[in-house]
Amino acid sequence: MDTAAAGRALELAGPLRDLLPPVDFCCAYGSSLLHARPDETSMVDYILGVADPLQWHSENLERNPEHYSSWMARRGPGAVTWFADRVGAGVYFNPFVQWRDKRIKYGVVGIKDLAMDVLTWDRFYLSGRLQKPVHVLVDNWDIRKVNTVNLKMATSASLLLLPQEFTEYDLYAKICSLSYMGDLRMLFAEDKDKVKKIVEGSFQPFQLMYRPLLQEYISDGILKTSTYGQQKAFKQDCGVSATSELFSSLPWTIQRKLQGRLTSNSKEMPTHAIVASKDMAARYVRTVLRRRVMVSSARQAVCGLLASGGAVAARYMGKKMSKAWKSRTS
Repeated sequence: MDTAAAGRALELAGPLRDLLPPVDFCCAYGSSLLHARPDETSMVDYILGVADPLQWHSENLERNPEHYSSWMARRGPGAVTWFADRVGAGVYFNPFVQWRDKRIKYGVVGIKDLAMDVLTWDRFYLSGRLQKPVHVLVDNWDIRKVNTVNLKMATSASLLLLPQEFTEYDLYAKICSLSYMGDLRMLFAEDKDKVKKIVEGSFQPFQLMYRPLLQEYISDGILKTSTYGQQKAFKQDCGVSATSELFSSLPWTIQRKLQGRLTSNSKEMPTHAIVASKDMAARYVRTVLRRRVMVSSARQAVCGLLASGGAVAARYMGKKMSKAWKSRTS
């Protein structure tokens, strides 16, 4: 994220300190941070990691009951956390929160649940968000540590999905697209050029995040570098050994599912990934991620619809669909 975007994030960090209960982790993201002059209706999005979501929502409901829909506020913090965990993807969002002349949206998640999703891609919701550049406002060593694993897994998955030769831009676009594969909102409620705009608006932050990992793959012989115009380009080893190494970097939940399929008649699970070819690995990764993203995005949409109430949900969806329509007709 460039200096101007970082400045806007820090400027909007004020609401978190002045308005909300303390958090253990916080990052800002969203398209409004990428634009020098965001429009009046744009919101900056926050992810808030907290030790105890029930206790946090209890305190926040006392401080800021207007952030919640009236019927959710009446039901209390237990209903809020129940909706987040049982209906949604583990996070509860409060959108359209007004603070002075700013508008924000914040999602609250248990810090342990956040770390688990980042490590296992079990829901592949917030883990996908942290694979893209964000501006960390409240750092957390545990989240930073597990997210380094998340970034390596995202790189490995993207390499499996990419052809033998590709550019640095192609790689970041593929990483960015992982968490949108299967997202139903991309059909009608998201900008069709969303991935392109994120990568172009955050290309240098992507480089800072992923170039050390790419150097590891170059040192291991999986990647070779060249140039394509003014861009760095890569050629990857598509052999079985390199493919197996990439696949073994993915979350164990994904590896064990494939191993289980291939060894359904065996009593023992192999300790190392068994991958017959790059095409097979790519098909499997694409299928698994699409399914997880589809389920999580649908659950979170339903959670938001029910929790925020009809008027707020219609307002939020209308804003998203308007942006999506403009991107398809411009």
